[in-house]
Amino acid sequence: MSSTDKSPFLRGELTPPVRAFRLTLSLAQRLRYLMDDRLRADDLTTGQAALLTLVAALDAPSVKQVAAGLGTTHQNVAQLVRALERKGMLAVRDDPTDGRRKLLSVTEASRAYWRSRDDDDHTAVADWFAVLSDRELAVFVELAERVLSSLDATPEPTASPVSGAADPPPAR
Repeated sequence: MSSTDKSPFLRGELTPPVRAFRLTLSLAQRLRYLMDDRLRADDLTTGQAALLTLVAALDAPSVKQVAAGLGTTHQNVAQLVRALERKGMLAVRDDPTDGRRKLLSVTEASRAYWRSRDDDDHTAVADWFAVLSDRELAVFVELAERVLSSLDATPEPTASPVSGAADPPPAR
């Protein structure tokens, strides 16, 4: 996958916000591809790794909390959970205070797996960003966090019960 593959996507007269969106989307897809490639031999995906990382950080979160943390749907998380449970990387149990909720926790097998590869993965990620100076990387992180925080503060569009499409904004 070369950068020329995306040139039509980034060509033309684009406003700065549209160009930023397209570049961010392209970068995210490329980074996901690279990490998926690293995890493929172990039959894992970047999405599964992200879920395990979040569950380990949150101490027995619910599926709903994980969906919110990953910015995805309950259904997508449920699918990832089933796969990781089959692989022995994730444990699922009923919430003792609310039987309708499922709580997630990483298994010892998962912890051992990540201990065996974290250093190499961190090195690979550092290599992917090595083109940036320390200062540039700090600015990149600051700007990305600012946009993400702004998006997190924006209410999510609601799905239309008829079409499943997002409701249009109210008329002004």
